[in-house]
Amino acid sequence: MAIDKTLYNEESIESLSPLEFTRLRPGVYAGDTTYATQLLVEIFSNAVDEFRLGHGSQIDVEIKGPKVRVRDYGQGFIPNSFRDDGKTILEAAFSILNTSGKYREDGTYEGTSLGSFGIGSKITTYLSHWLDVYTYRDGEVEHIHFTEGVFDKRDSFQVRDFPPGTSVEWEPSEEFFTHPEVDIKEIKNLFKTIAALCPGLKIELNDNGNETTYLSQNGISDLVDEAVAGKELIKNRFNMKYENGKNKIDMVMTYTSNYALNLIPYVNTGLTANGPHISQIKSLITREFNKFFRDKKWLKEKDENLTGDDIQEGLYIVFNITAPNVGYDAQVKTRITKIDMTPFTGELSEELKTWFATNEKEIKAIADKAINARKARLAAQKARDSVREVQKKKEKALKFDSKLADCYSKDRKKCEIFIVEGDSASGNLKQARDNEFQAVMPVRGKILNTQKASLDKIQKNAEIMSMIQAFGLEIDLKTMKVTYHPDRIRYGKIIIMSDADVDGAHIKNLFYTFIWNFCPELIKDGYIYAGVPPLYKVTMAKKYYYLKDDAALEEFRKKNANRSYTVNRFKGLGELSPEETEETLIEPENRIIKQITVEDIQATDRLFDDLMGTAVVPRKLYIKEHSQEATYNAE
Repeated sequence: MAIDKTLYNEESIESLSPLEFTRLRPGVYAGDTTYATQLLVEIFSNAVDEFRLGHGSQIDVEIKGPKVRVRDYGQGFIPNSFRDDGKTILEAAFSILNTSGKYREDGTYEGTSLGSFGIGSKITTYLSHWLDVYTYRDGEVEHIHFTEGVFDKRDSFQVRDFPPGTSVEWEPSEEFFTHPEVDIKEIKNLFKTIAALCPGLKIELNDNGNETTYLSQNGISDLVDEAVAGKELIKNRFNMKYENGKNKIDMVMTYTSNYALNLIPYVNTGLTANGPHISQIKSLITREFNKFFRDKKWLKEKDENLTGDDIQEGLYIVFNITAPNVGYDAQVKTRITKIDMTPFTGELSEELKTWFATNEKEIKAIADKAINARKARLAAQKARDSVREVQKKKEKALKFDSKLADCYSKDRKKCEIFIVEGDSASGNLKQARDNEFQAVMPVRGKILNTQKASLDKIQKNAEIMSMIQAFGLEIDLKTMKVTYHPDRIRYGKIIIMSDADVDGAHIKNLFYTFIWNFCPELIKDGYIYAGVPPLYKVTMAKKYYYLKDDAALEEFRKKNANRSYTVNRFKGLGELSPEETEETLIEPENRIIKQITVEDIQATDRLFDDLMGTAVVPRKLYIKEHSQEATYNAE
């Protein structure tokens, strides 16, 4: 067989410089390139390292559009100190990959710096239109300037009575980032967190003229206070501060009304997602709780140990570990691959025992909830067995609820299904729809509130089970969650339609609660939509207009103040004629549907728990805080 040499020749294999490679594949080092946030994180982390080493207690951050400046008051680089290659230390630190003073455990930073690859400052240089660095030390200043990642010029001078440190300013390039500015919400959360992890550090943020100061006196407890407000069930939290040489741990644990573990793990002030530090601490907590429960006879001899999921239900834990020689899997440093937990586990075990002994009444409440969690787990196991039995008997053909009016297109990604309450509204939709790609499924009234429902209870709810089957979802027997596979899901859009009133909003929220608790990936991956039916139909002369809300009606009245027209208010979807339904809800060109998205997963979890959970206080607080947003219509 002849080989086409044009596909592979001497020029097929390329060698790229670090600058060329980083600009060609920015995501390798910068992670998500939607915003240029990671560049600020890298430079800011260097400033935090200075504070943690005992140099400077303030970091100034100024943001003007896409331009960012970070000024720390640390040691500063040694100005005008040239290396053998002709570059100064400052130039090399911002231009030569894998150049750092933070590699060695016996170095200045003791191996405990978050910056350990010698990459962060370089990618900021490489991915910016320009970057300026000033270092101040012992009355001397060195300034260097880069253009499009390439060294441009250097100058130096002397100053009097000027605080030491480093100032870095840059403008990220839109060539590498969808939005060259930083995600200010993410940055504010980061600064609030770092201030809590580093008590005494003041962070001054100037965001396009808006000034905010971040300073924590109580450390991690400040983070916990905000997260568990209104949900904390014990008075005496577990607080641990331990330091032995380079190894340090700061940890707070409390107990809440939530039904899941919230564990927020930091290592060297960096938020992590997984690694041995998390698994070892969770295992230790489970072991020590089980020991204490048995000592107190809360667990009988015949009882099996409680699982980690049983015990950790409702616990809220934040910790920051400072440790040398930590291994990471990538520059963004969210996954720990290597960390020595030996210096911490023994001390943590002893501190937990002391906490148990001095707070026995409150620990008993944790034991009671854990034992109840086990009962729920065993009930879920029975539900799994029931699901297996059903699946064994299940025929290959799908047997949907008889009220489902399905569509016939084989291109299921283009298909959409309307979930609507009641036969009246669904009848109009069935008449008006394009049955090639639009399906309609009515539900009876308000579905089950699934915020605290177990899967065995879900299985008994005909409305929800019909939706699970119709959507093409599956029940995962290991996690007892509802899952989906993109190739098997039956609709590209799942649209919840309800009346534009309080009951309609409640129906929507119950539907979102079910999806978020049992298959949140449908929301995260963009399958869930809300239909927005019109509230008014205005007829003027021989023309008519649909208006979605009171604001639209008010605007119409202002524009047509001297004209005659009639206003008809729709009280529900059932009042629309099939023609009106087609014009306002069915036709893709005219209808209004809104995709349901989530920006902050933890905040969304808290909101669902506050509004749809069993606790009354968080719901009252939310209503009080948002009461001014409510509207009333007497019709």
